[in-house]
Amino acid sequence: MKKPVLVIMAAGMGSRYGGLKQIDPIDEQGHIIMDFSIFDAKRAGFEQVVFIIRKQDEADFREAVGKRMEEIMEVAYAYQDIKNIPEGYTLPDGRTKPWGTAHAVQSADDVIDGPFAVINADDYYGKDAFHQIYEYLSSHEDDEKYRYTMVGYKLENTVTENGHVARGVCTMNKAGELVKIVERTQIEKRVHGIAFTEDHGAEWTVLPGDTVVSMNMWGFTRSILGEIKAGFPKFLKKELSKNPKKCEYFLPAVVSSLVEEGRASVQMLTSRDKWYGVTYKEDKPVVVEAIRQLKKEGMYPEKLWGNETNE
Repeated sequence: MKKPVLVIMAAGMGSRYGGLKQIDPIDEQGHIIMDFSIFDAKRAGFEQVVFIIRKQDEADFREAVGKRMEEIMEVAYAYQDIKNIPEGYTLPDGRTKPWGTAHAVQSADDVIDGPFAVINADDYYGKDAFHQIYEYLSSHEDDEKYRYTMVGYKLENTVTENGHVARGVCTMNKAGELVKIVERTQIEKRVHGIAFTEDHGAEWTVLPGDTVVSMNMWGFTRSILGEIKAGFPKFLKKELSKNPKKCEYFLPAVVSSLVEEGRASVQMLTSRDKWYGVTYKEDKPVVVEAIRQLKKEGMYPEKLWGNETNE
């Protein structure tokens, strides 16, 4: 059985941060959130990382991240290209938005040859999550079904004080398997608790704080790549006419379809850790303080790789 590989979706970093060189460090040693994810992944057992980036960001990415990581892990690159769409389709006029997380993962088809975990580049997942997902991927293979997994988080541990967030709200069965995942694109803290809206705020539906949500930390066998590729033309046929400039091919949607068809099972692994991320610039001080506290508690050394210099 091949060793699991870590896949990091980083193709959106340039647009979100205004250029890779503007990625803000979150500690005095100059680490970014991705450093902590790779540190946690390495001590869980991962030895290879695949970065999914945009080709135009490659030089900046290698300088800001890649060169350092090449000394720590085996590194490979995959390139998400908005023009990479099925035969018979053309890029809609004015479309600049990437095609979504499923399309991003499909971009790594040529460099993934076994089980793999997928994460976002700019989310902090915690040590526990990487250990759980590595153990699962190291001990499960497809049989009569595809055997996937996902690390879920309590909703209350994933929201920000500074605006709304998008989360995949999960429903599980008694065996702890994912039954359904619904993408809610506008969730925020309200006066009466955490709630979501689907009509730009006209109506709100409260969600319990212990609701399990997806933070895009998935574990797959290589079989998912073929399913993503097969589903992309179907997605385009259905969604392109509705929203040509902004429709997205989401990873949870692909997985949900496979689960509903009885072709895949997704074992839910629930992390005890709190998620951190910089969705808004106002979130940064919270993340900086969280990392400082985790270092103080001994979760991380001051210098993750032993070769950083204090700024």
